[in-house]
Amino acid sequence: MKKITATILALVMCVSMFCFASCGSVNDTVENLEGTYTQEYAGTTLNVFNWGEYISDGSEGSLHVNKAFEKVTGIRVNYSTYDSNESMYAKMKSEAVSYDIVIPSDYMIQRLISENMLQKIDYSKISNYKNILDEYKNLYFDENDEYSVPYSVGMVGLIYNTEMVEEAPTSWSAMWDEKYKDNILTFSNPRDSFAIAQFLLGIDLNTTDKAEWDRAANKLKEQNKVLQGRVMDEVFNKMEAGNAALAPYYAGDFLTMKDINDDLEFVYPKEGTNIFVDSICIPENAKNYEAALMYINFLLEPEVALANAEYICYATPNKAVLTNEEYSLKDNKILYPAEADKPKTQYFHDLDSSIRSYYEKLWEDVLRES
Repeated sequence: MKKITATILALVMCVSMFCFASCGSVNDTVENLEGTYTQEYAGTTLNVFNWGEYISDGSEGSLHVNKAFEKVTGIRVNYSTYDSNESMYAKMKSEAVSYDIVIPSDYMIQRLISENMLQKIDYSKISNYKNILDEYKNLYFDENDEYSVPYSVGMVGLIYNTEMVEEAPTSWSAMWDEKYKDNILTFSNPRDSFAIAQFLLGIDLNTTDKAEWDRAANKLKEQNKVLQGRVMDEVFNKMEAGNAALAPYYAGDFLTMKDINDDLEFVYPKEGTNIFVDSICIPENAKNYEAALMYINFLLEPEVALANAEYICYATPNKAVLTNEEYSLKDNKILYPAEADKPKTQYFHDLDSSIRSYYEKLWEDVLRES
């Protein structure tokens, strides 16, 4: 997690050339590797496409996962990011760039498989797959575990600023409350935005009834008049700086924001919420398949997975992390709520292209009327 005070301290410490040089050191060493890694593909490049703020990058002494992988294998990691499943899909579909690793969410993986955009993973070369909890295997989007390896697990909730919100909200309806006009943020992607309206209206997230999508779209249009804006990664700066009162976002990212602004709190609304699993995949047009397999195995290393779990603050599907006494978030009630406190949840599924086209058109209407 990023801390402004740590950044200031680092700058103060780097007052001489000697100190400045020492500040350039990076933690790129994994002490105990369980998998086998070779230098066979040293000098080649691995193109990785991932969500923003979604891998331990060496900040504040944390493990720099990509540099550690480069050190172990000699393979260069070319790392780029996206802010939504839809933008990732569009980039992959364009074939302007070929990626060796992508980490989409469940429903997008389902679509990529159906469109033959992923290739099967040779699990015999993923020895650390043993670390994945059984509950995250054989899920609906990859029932035979052929195309994906779980990376993280999360749920969407409502973040609110206690200095701006009179009492803790319990319902998604707070995002339509006129007393917070111009202080409400929401998602800039259609699936997450529609889901909030659907939960509020009691609509199945995966409905194929166009009339139900119409109802959700009309609810989103009602929301336009109270919104400050639609955001994705911009939500970090806005909520951390106290520039908005309410914002739906992913639970793990809330923990990062709260580390900066302690006025922020989080709730799973009573109507329910989306649960998701983001998993590591290899695109069909990947150029460096064997290196991709090594990278997947590396991400599942207990030491690496622990560094990632601590950094991104999402729930982990890796049992080696959950059984590690050093894992600081293992008892976090937002990431791992007790059974009695778990919200009602539903996964997104990939929808028939006609329904997808229909709600995408409705989304354009919502944006046009904002």
